[in-house]
Amino acid sequence: MARPIKETPVLRGKDADRFMERMANVGKATAKEIEEAKKAYDAFKAISTFPM
Repeated sequence: MARPIKETPVLRGKDADRFMERMANVGKATAKEIEEAKKAYDAFKAISTFPM
């Protein structure tokens, strides 16, 4: 039987400010990061046993 999922902790103070700042300034992925993600996807797709 699965264990219940714990409640997500609430961020307060400097942690909350830092999180909001990072979320406001999210950059785009580089071409290298995109290529690495595609390679990882293709590798997992090749070994998967379920229809994709």
